[in-house]
Amino acid sequence: MRKHTISVLVENKFGVLARVAGLFSGRGYNICSLTVNQTHNPKFSQMTIVTSGDEAVLEQINKQLNKLVDVISVNDLTGSDFIESEMVLLKIKATDFEQRSKIIQLVEIFKGKIALVNSEEIGIEIHGHAEKIDNFIDLLSEFEILETARSGRVAISRNIGSIQIQERK
Repeated sequence: MRKHTISVLVENKFGVLARVAGLFSGRGYNICSLTVNQTHNPKFSQMTIVTSGDEAVLEQINKQLNKLVDVISVNDLTGSDFIESEMVLLKIKATDFEQRSKIIQLVEIFKGKIALVNSEEIGIEIHGHAEKIDNFIDLLSEFEILETARSGRVAISRNIGSIQIQERK
C-alpha cells in the first residue's frame, strides 16, 4: 500500500470537512493525515490529505472527491515535484544533565527548537519532511516521550503557475 498526497481546494464553508471525511469513512478509505486551512482568499480552503492504497483506490478517491459540490479542484501530488512539511511538538522526560545534553544535541542536529525546559522535561519543536520527523522520533526512543502532537502534512505543487479559481454562481 503506497501513501498518496492529495491537495484539495474547497469552498470555505460549514460542513465541507465533514463531507470530505465522510466520503473516506463511508467507503472504508483511511486518512493517514489531514490538514485544512483557509487560503489567501478567505472564500476557499486548502486540504492536504495523505491516504494509502493502490492506484485503483486512488482513482476512486479522486473521482468521488470531484463529485462533491464544494470541491473546486483535486490534485494528486504523489509522484510529482511538490513541497511538503510537517511539524511535531514533543515533551521528553529529562531529569539529569546527561539526558538533557543528548536531547539538545539531537535537536541541534535536526535543526529543531527547544520550546520548553523545566526540572522534569524538555519540549521540542521540529519541522520538515515526514521521514525526518519519523527518524527524529526513532532516535528519541531511548528517552521517555511524555507527549506528542503532530500537525500532519501540508503540501503544494512546485509547478510554475497557480490554480485559477473560478467563482461559482
